[in-house]
Amino acid sequence: MSKLKSEDIEFNKRVALRVKELRLNVNKSQSKFAEAHFVDRQIISRWENTKDSRGISIHTINRFCKMINISLKDFFDSELFSDC
Repeated sequence: MSKLKSEDIEFNKRVALRVKELRLNVNKSQSKFAEAHFVDRQIISRWENTKDSRGISIHTINRFCKMINISLKDFFDSELFSDC
C-alpha cells in the first residue's frame, strides 16, 4: 500500500471530526451511542480518531449516516469540506 498524501490524511481527519460532531449533536457519549446502535464503543472511537491515517471507508460513513438518519450529502455538507 502506498503512503497517503498529506491532503488525504487531512481529509481523513475532517471525516473523523465530522463523525464526532454529528454524534455529539445526537447528544450521546461514545458508549451510549455505541450501545444504542449495537456496535462496540471502540469502533466509534476509531471512527473519530483524527490520528488514524487509514480513515474510514465510504461504506462506514454511509452506515453511520443511516444510524443518525442523514444522507451522505448531509454528511459532507459542512464547512469542514468547503475547500475539498
